[in-house]
Amino acid sequence: MPQSLSLQSLPLFPLNSVLYPGGYLPLQIFEVRYLDMIGKCFKANVPFGIVTLNQGSEVRQAPGNAAGGNSFAEEIFYPKGTLARITKLSRPQPGLMLIQCTGSQRFEVSQHELLKHGLWVAHVKLLDADQIVPVPSDLKPVANTLKRVITTLQAQGTPPEQMPMQPPYQLDDCAWVANRWCELLPMPQELKNRLMALDNPLVRLELVSDLLERNGIPT
Repeated sequence: MPQSLSLQSLPLFPLNSVLYPGGYLPLQIFEVRYLDMIGKCFKANVPFGIVTLNQGSEVRQAPGNAAGGNSFAEEIFYPKGTLARITKLSRPQPGLMLIQCTGSQRFEVSQHELLKHGLWVAHVKLLDADQIVPVPSDLKPVANTLKRVITTLQAQGTPPEQMPMQPPYQLDDCAWVANRWCELLPMPQELKNRLMALDNPLVRLELVSDLLERNGIPT
């Protein structure tokens, strides 16, 4: 996609997680507001947007003091997210979809609207893709440690669909290595979202290196 492209009426899926470019995201879809949207996106081979919740729940809930009606707990999400492309979809039973998604381009929400059936749609501006920056020598241990994580999971017989990262493994690229560590490391969702939104992949990897040290993970 052209870097300056804007998308109108992009359907959004607010989650308590952050999707990074190149990331792998399996989802169970059972809410009515998403079943139709996901089905249409898959059929048309178009993406939807993953945004991170700042307030509210992934599953639509009525407020505790509500007596019914159409009033629901408010969902507030961070303005920067990532396009998700559906790579696999199955329907094991009526009212349930299992999908696998890959993160592609990042975006920033300029306007958003909540439709009456609870689906968010937004006008978004696509952000520049991460530049391909080779991992510098002083950060090679961060990439090598990630390689060991991948090798260990494979040796344990982890099924491919349960691997937290998917090939191709771009262990010589700052953005790819930083993004995969951001997905693995325990940290507040706000920080994960801020790291995803950073424009400089080398700075992102340097911050990841600091986080590994703070978490006592040897590199």
